[in-house]
Amino acid sequence: MASPSTTPGPVLCAPLLRKVDNKLIELLRSLTAAEWDLGTVSPQWSVRDVAAHLLDTALRKLSMVRDSYFVESVAIRSPQEVVALVNRMNAEGVAVFRRLSPAVLIELMELASEQSAKFHESLDPFALAAFNVSWAGESTSFNWFDTARELTERWHHQQQIRLATGRHGIMTPELYHPVLDCFLRGLPYLYRDVKAATGTTLLAEICGECGGQWYLARAEATWDLLSRPAGRVAASIMIPQEIAWRVFTKGIDHESAQAQVVLDGDRALAGRVLDLVAIVA
Repeated sequence: MASPSTTPGPVLCAPLLRKVDNKLIELLRSLTAAEWDLGTVSPQWSVRDVAAHLLDTALRKLSMVRDSYFVESVAIRSPQEVVALVNRMNAEGVAVFRRLSPAVLIELMELASEQSAKFHESLDPFALAAFNVSWAGESTSFNWFDTARELTERWHHQQQIRLATGRHGIMTPELYHPVLDCFLRGLPYLYRDVKAATGTTLLAEICGECGGQWYLARAEATWDLLSRPAGRVAASIMIPQEIAWRVFTKGIDHESAQAQVVLDGDRALAGRVLDLVAIVA
């Protein structure tokens, strides 16, 4: 079992939601009419659709979590049913909100973002969250993890728009590093069925000023995420920060990602990091 001193601490990032969404409002206001209809790395979604999704999910979470308002009762019996439900709700939300004019969508986004920021800032980060972080294999999660997950959603969808329109602005250490830190909390669950000798250690490094190093070590029955190595590193992967967020959100194909990373040691063990998907759907 990893000691508390080597286990990464919580990603306490609630104040960053406001900063990321302020950047989103500035971005949306800067778009030309033609840019709203550009395609993105999210299959079948244009810039307009991604913006609609960001509005829908902010309003949906406020309704369900802050206001405890549910319009339907759904029995979830498997991870596949979670994915199906999220996909359906996402598609329904985009279908509605993509019909809004940019001016109306931006005005509603300002309102939703402000209320969302206030809500997440008001939460006790160590109380249990309303929803678990399923892609990390958790049946229950603390609020800090759910808020960090929210940050990854707001950040990576905004980055999809920035990539499509050639805009820069949120790939900074302050805003991007916590996103990566949250994403990589999914590694122990990803490796849960990988067999290795106790003490086997993997290094996952995101290269660039926003990145860092994360270590995954095999314990007797689990893999533990560590902030520093507990033993000899048997395998490593180096991923450029420019593509890391796309790797973990299905925004780049496996072959293209493999061509841009550096593997060392046990290549099969290290290469599995590219299978990490830190989104539900």
